[in-house]
Amino acid sequence: MTQGIPDSGTIKAFNNAIVDEFRSNGGKVGGQFAGADLLLITTTGARSGQPRLSPLANFRIDGKLIIIGSFAGADVHPAWVHNLRAQPRAHVEVGADAFEVTAREMPSAERAELFPKITAAAPGFADYQAKTSRVIPLFELRRA
Repeated sequence: MTQGIPDSGTIKAFNNAIVDEFRSNGGKVGGQFAGADLLLITTTGARSGQPRLSPLANFRIDGKLIIIGSFAGADVHPAWVHNLRAQPRAHVEVGADAFEVTAREMPSAERAELFPKITAAAPGFADYQAKTSRVIPLFELRRA
């Protein structure tokens, strides 16, 4: 474990369990994510070129589908952030719906406007931002 980040095997096992539950229950999961809006995003690995699947919280704000690169307030970005920066095309599953998207990282002024709306809906993201010196990025996902 580095800087409070679990090893990749632990993360993969945790994510796989969420993915299985998500797909078995039409996009709904229980436990710590009960009632949360989750999606599955498949990015292309920036170095490997291989598909990488991640379950993520998402928000619909001002008509935009938003994902947050919080990584629970770790001092490094989650791998999917690097992947989307390298290749913004991705595949998303929202409930039983699946579609292609293009990700757009929000510039600082737009992020500053939206982040308070996210933390009003989910205060934990404010705690994550407070834990790290990095600016937690926001991405808008647009249907491709």
